[in-house]
Amino acid sequence: MNISPEELPSAQALKAELDRVRSRRSFLKLLYNTVASLIVVAAVSVLVSMLFLPVLRVTGTSMSPTLHNDELVVCRRMGGFERGDIIAFYHNNKILVKRVIGLSGDIIDISGSGAVTVNGQLIDEPYIDAPALGTCNIELPYQVPESRVFVMGDHRSDSIDSRTKEIGCIAEEMIVGKVIWCIWPFGSITVY
Repeated sequence: MNISPEELPSAQALKAELDRVRSRRSFLKLLYNTVASLIVVAAVSVLVSMLFLPVLRVTGTSMSPTLHNDELVVCRRMGGFERGDIIAFYHNNKILVKRVIGLSGDIIDISGSGAVTVNGQLIDEPYIDAPALGTCNIELPYQVPESRVFVMGDHRSDSIDSRTKEIGCIAEEMIVGKVIWCIWPFGSITVY
């Protein structure tokens, strides 16, 4: 095959083609590194979320006015819960969110009007709209068993919680964690 000197590419054309190939390789390398970095960040985020700070969606109205349907909350996996903490726990393959009212050994009593006493003392509940006995089929006064917590929703007339035999007191190993932030919707970000 014979090529005339006029048909040979000029040095400028060769340099331009070489620059184009280098630029494309540089772009592909940058794209690969960016995608790889995003995958690593996503994997780390999922691990942190699953192991230390689970993010959950609130469903239903049992925790209103504190938490509302479809809000996203962040939990911190930890032990040592206190009265008044909001916790998430497993029940029948679902995660429920309720407030801790009593701890192991506490004696819980609820009057017909919904006033709650723990160990004989009326508790202050500024987080509820109105006291209500709600659905209650346990025998009161009730002593919280060892390694369990007694929980109630903030919307007492609408909440199914430890006042029923269906849910009962929550075993500590069933607790996902303590709710520490409400992160969605953005206008209502709250720290608990």
